[in-house]
Amino acid sequence: MPVPGPGYSITVRVEAPSSASAAGDLTSAVGRVGGVITAFDVVESHPDRVVVDITCNAVSANHARDITDALEALPGVAVRKVSDRTFLMHLGGKIEVHAKVALRNRDDLSRAYTPGVARICQAIAENPDDARRLTIKRNTVAVVTDGSAVLGLGNLGPAAALPVMEGKAALFKKFAGVDAWPVCLDTQDTEEIIRTVELIAPVYGGINLEDIAAPRCFEIEARLREKLDIPVFHDDQHGTAICVVAALRNALRVVGKSLADCRIVVCGVGAAGSAIIRLLLQRGPGDVLAVDVDGIVHPDRGDTDPNLRWVAENTNSRRVSGSLHDALVGADVVIGVSAPNLFGAEQVATMAVDPVVFALANPDPEIDPLEAQKHAAVVATGRSDYPNQINNVLAFPGVFRGLLDAQARTITDAMLLAAADAIADVVDGDQLNASFIVPSVFDTAVASAVAEAVRRAAGTSHSG
Repeated sequence: MPVPGPGYSITVRVEAPSSASAAGDLTSAVGRVGGVITAFDVVESHPDRVVVDITCNAVSANHARDITDALEALPGVAVRKVSDRTFLMHLGGKIEVHAKVALRNRDDLSRAYTPGVARICQAIAENPDDARRLTIKRNTVAVVTDGSAVLGLGNLGPAAALPVMEGKAALFKKFAGVDAWPVCLDTQDTEEIIRTVELIAPVYGGINLEDIAAPRCFEIEARLREKLDIPVFHDDQHGTAICVVAALRNALRVVGKSLADCRIVVCGVGAAGSAIIRLLLQRGPGDVLAVDVDGIVHPDRGDTDPNLRWVAENTNSRRVSGSLHDALVGADVVIGVSAPNLFGAEQVATMAVDPVVFALANPDPEIDPLEAQKHAAVVATGRSDYPNQINNVLAFPGVFRGLLDAQARTITDAMLLAAADAIADVVDGDQLNASFIVPSVFDTAVASAVAEAVRRAAGTSHSG
């Protein structure tokens, strides 16, 4: 199922004989092993040879090596260099700090730093709320992780999590003008994480928790919300939930169903699945069945985990048991936030008429989207190479933009639901169809719409 994509993009510099067939031979070699060429540039030309940069997408690192080997196997061709374009993008990091004020002379220095800055310090000491007005606090978010659940890769630790947090910070800036900074903690102790975030909080207007494993993430977020006077938002939970609720609202419009009449299966009851369930329940679905590795969650399973107990008590009104495949029979919607290849087209065929399938495990979803499309009316994934990509970038930049502009001190379900509605509403009736239920992550209307919705839900209008 995987297809070549820009995540495994390489540029191969090759030297080849200057024959009439050189270009065709090179491109054919890449095509034979399944590479997709995106650029072909002649960088040197000589009477007897040419030097060419061939840029192409691959499926994996091994596939990239297959492409290189196929080129080198051609008669008279030599590979000079192979550049991995993803690694090149990360050289030296992806973010940096810029001064907002000019420091051209002694006068500027005297105001920005000593002695003038002392007056600002005194003003904040007298009125701590002035920190939001006179410092970076008004526009700054800490992206906090312990590296225990990095993407779908598992517990890689804080240093290996840093590229993801840098990327998150870049997205904050790109889509919402928010200054975010990676804070990768070298501990996975709940108490140490809570205390560390509490200690650094004065610098920030909000805390974005990221890639912290369940169930520890639930306690960390809950206790930080109690302790801090700034919003704390675990994106793996609530960003995903916002986007799913938005996409589901529009998917049900496509198939002409009401949420109140729908039976929804949520496959995966970790951070994302639990948050999706909690937010969906605010909208009154017909019923929700939660499914984990042990099957359908119900009160009689004897789960000791507090999160699973809450889910058991608030879902599955018919108190059924069984497997994921059992849960899918007659269901209107399945939302997967779990693991690859858990069900197939034959299971989708057992669902209700015009079923909706959100298979969001990344990079490999719970079902091959092409298989799901055999019976599903609407299919969404977390991937960029299929229609209907459900991506948290639709939510978190605008959510924090709204929170910061409102100078919010907490975050509520009303704000999360407002954000979901704002995302859904960007797709108007003329655009809505089975292949377009959520806007593009590059739609400039999204972040501002979400920010305005969150500001309104916070009860505060943006005042400049």
